[in-house]
Amino acid sequence: MSNSHDIKVPVLPESVSDAVVISWYKQVGEYIERDEPIVDIETDKVVLEIPSPVSGVISEIIEPDGSTVVALQILGTINESSEKQPTQTLNSEEPALEDKNQTETTKTQNAPVISPAAQKMIIENNLSSDQISGSGKDGRILKEDILKFLESKTEERSPTPSQPVSSTTTNDNNISDIEDSSYREDKRVPMTRLRARIAQRLLDAQQNAAILTTFNEVNMKPVMDLRKQYKDLFEKTHEVKLGFMSFFVKATVEALKQFPAVNASIDGNDIVYHNYFDIGVAVSSPRGLVVPVLRNSETLSMAGIEQSIKELAIKARDNQLSLDEITGGSFSITNGGVFGSLLSTPILNPPQSAILGMHKIQERPVVENGEIVIRPIMYLALSYDHRIIDGREAVQFLVTIKDYIEDPNRLLLEV
Repeated sequence: MSNSHDIKVPVLPESVSDAVVISWYKQVGEYIERDEPIVDIETDKVVLEIPSPVSGVISEIIEPDGSTVVALQILGTINESSEKQPTQTLNSEEPALEDKNQTETTKTQNAPVISPAAQKMIIENNLSSDQISGSGKDGRILKEDILKFLESKTEERSPTPSQPVSSTTTNDNNISDIEDSSYREDKRVPMTRLRARIAQRLLDAQQNAAILTTFNEVNMKPVMDLRKQYKDLFEKTHEVKLGFMSFFVKATVEALKQFPAVNASIDGNDIVYHNYFDIGVAVSSPRGLVVPVLRNSETLSMAGIEQSIKELAIKARDNQLSLDEITGGSFSITNGGVFGSLLSTPILNPPQSAILGMHKIQERPVVENGEIVIRPIMYLALSYDHRIIDGREAVQFLVTIKDYIEDPNRLLLEV
């Protein structure tokens, strides 16, 4: 007699109240190995892959796709079995086992890896995976790849400037009857939980904090010269590229040590000062902006910072960030310069009290020793909560970062 095991939602952080079932990897009656992903759930922060607790056959799916669930809720059950059960078929003339295995092996080798959410959209839109190029790890087809493909098909149907746009309103029933004619349409899709969470947090930050922004500019030539001189040796030694972010993380940590209020947060009527430096680094993912955290950044070397950022960025791209990796943080850094932004006012990431904004490096004329010279300049922006940080502290904090970047040797000497 086989033992029945529950498939449960994992424990969620206090800041996450519930989650939504995105897609099941297997259906009732199908066999699954222990620790193989069995179902994906989406919180307002990350997508979680729940592994199978045992090897066996799924006996029941209690919460189907789209269900809202909470921590430790039972999603389904699985009957434990050490041997894979043969799949039943209604066709009595089943092909020989050897031929069938060979066919299935060929299909498996040639078929692209598809995420559950993407598979669901492929079925719903009657698509073929052969039409779609995967952008995930090892060519994995993601939900975002399906959306891009659908958008490209919509653009192909869009009218060219030489084609008149019909003023007749169309609907889903008669669109398919239109041939070689142009039409306008609105596409309504539900906001993802991550996007909804981002929107809510940004709105909360603006409503609940007294946000001000101070600006400065930094001469990037010293860092660029140092990076140019050692980047090849650095990559050869540490097997990771030397970027600008490690310099800014290091400079930020040193500045936070001098101005602890910038590393603090407000909890009710209390100010909470942190003796650790968990720096959140904003990265772009297919699902939106996420802020993975570099824990104890003060203990990391330049190479350690670069390696950690690289690993977190890859996880963000592949939707593999864990809740722990994006939860918390005492200060954040965002780099709009990678998208071409010259200047912006970043919004706080509550309950943090400040955020540093980096921007595009651009050559500008500046005055040095009474002479006009061309230098690669970056604008810096520090948004801060004026309830806890005074203007003087904010300005001096940003100037401290500027001083470290313009004299990076100080970072190595910690002076």
